Amino acid sequence: MNYSLIVYFIGRLMRIEAILLSLPLVVSMLFKENAGVFAFAVVMAFAFIMGQALMLIFKPEDKTIYAREGFVMVALSWLVFSSIGALPFVISGDIPHYVDAFFETVSGFTTTGASILEDVEAMSKGMLFWRSFTHWVGGMGILVFVVALLPGVSDRSIHILKAEMPGPIMGKLVPKLKDTAKLLYLIYIILTVLEIILLLCGGMSVFDSLVHSFGTAGTGGFGIKADSLASYSPYSQWVITLFMLVFGLNFNVYYFVLFRKFKEAGKVNEAWVFLSIVLISTITITLNIMPIGEYSGFGEALRHGAFQVATVVSTTGYATANFDAWPALSKGILLLLMFMGSCANSTAGGLKVSRVIILFKSMRSEVRKLLHPRSVTSERYEGKPLDKSTISSVKTYFAFYIMIIFIGFLVVSCDTWTAGSGFNSFETNFSAVVACFNNIGPGFAGVGPWENFAGYNYFTKIILSFMMLLGRLEIFPIILFFAPATWKHSKNKKMK
Repeated sequence: MNYSLIVYFIGRLMRIEAILLSLPLVVSMLFKENAGVFAFAVVMAFAFIMGQALMLIFKPEDKTIYAREGFVMVALSWLVFSSIGALPFVISGDIPHYVDAFFETVSGFTTTGASILEDVEAMSKGMLFWRSFTHWVGGMGILVFVVALLPGVSDRSIHILKAEMPGPIMGKLVPKLKDTAKLLYLIYIILTVLEIILLLCGGMSVFDSLVHSFGTAGTGGFGIKADSLASYSPYSQWVITLFMLVFGLNFNVYYFVLFRKFKEAGKVNEAWVFLSIVLISTITITLNIMPIGEYSGFGEALRHGAFQVATVVSTTGYATANFDAWPALSKGILLLLMFMGSCANSTAGGLKVSRVIILFKSMRSEVRKLLHPRSVTSERYEGKPLDKSTISSVKTYFAFYIMIIFIGFLVVSCDTWTAGSGFNSFETNFSAVVACFNNIGPGFAGVGPWENFAGYNYFTKIILSFMMLLGRLEIFPIILFFAPATWKHSKNKKMK
């Protein structure tokens, strides 16, 4: 293990976070929020000085990133980023307790959108901006940003992208890794700017357009109003619905479109399956909620149905309606969408459509083997044969996925002394774990779209923060970070 390289890299990240904090500092200055200006300035200075010191003290001789270092860097980077990012909330007094601030910041960077704030509208503009900006930074990935912008990053850093990018298959779109990262961020920025422009055209203010576009792009969902997006115009709701789905699609599609490879774009089966599921779910929920009498007609029911499907399947977490009060069929569909999530290589969370497809193909193959033991069959995905290692890795991930959800649920259910607010119910605790692990945000009952996570005790909030990190980094980087074998010295350099 190259400890000097890891610490040096963390120092570099701390300097980057200091630079990122300058944006909310400017916002606080524009709105004349002295507490925010002081908080951001202090944390900026601390992060930059500490980062510079670490880089000077722990300058490594060998800067080659092997798989082991890559996984450790990813896990440690997200922990450090979240730990420092929570400090402005505490120093400014907007979120006085550090555990609450840490929960909110982890929720931001992991693009979960779960909140402990009971009165979000009381927060200062600078803190609201930082809170939503963490979504945008975390959406594409902290270290994808590093690979794209920093000099001296080699193709060995593919271990970083593999550990951080969501989905079962992580490849390079173009020959050089650095160019892949730059291309991903170029697409990300173009789509974000386009959404900001469209929201401005609908009459939304500059500040509101920025924070909601950050939340949509990162599929995070931190709102700045108590009712999330319910009080905004139908036009704004439709724009955000569209872009939640846009950012939930596999970014390979946009790469093909950008370079006019339209046939290749049309052959991304995962995208078609994803859009088909969205369409069927939207129509079913729309027809299911129309009879309840809350909406004036098909158009309004369709808007709310489409929005809630998009926000859940993309794991964004915005809301225009209290879907916790909807009929059981609609809630059941939304719960299933919480588990599935969106496409691989998107900014969304969840199990991913690609894994669901591969699992179903694997199940079909096993049934065929039972019926025809001597036959030799080969399943295909995206036009290519599915190799055994990919199927095995998906099955292993799914096993860990289910196990972690149930362990998390049992641990959270131990929070028995948060009496009086419904936090002891099965629906609340189970949906809280599912929502945090899949980086969705709101769940049902006590943590529904109009509720928050403030009622849980500090221990449970730390557990749920850990669940968010596990979900965003897709389990293995966090597990490997805490595994003793990861830190043992390896005689074989290639195994590092």
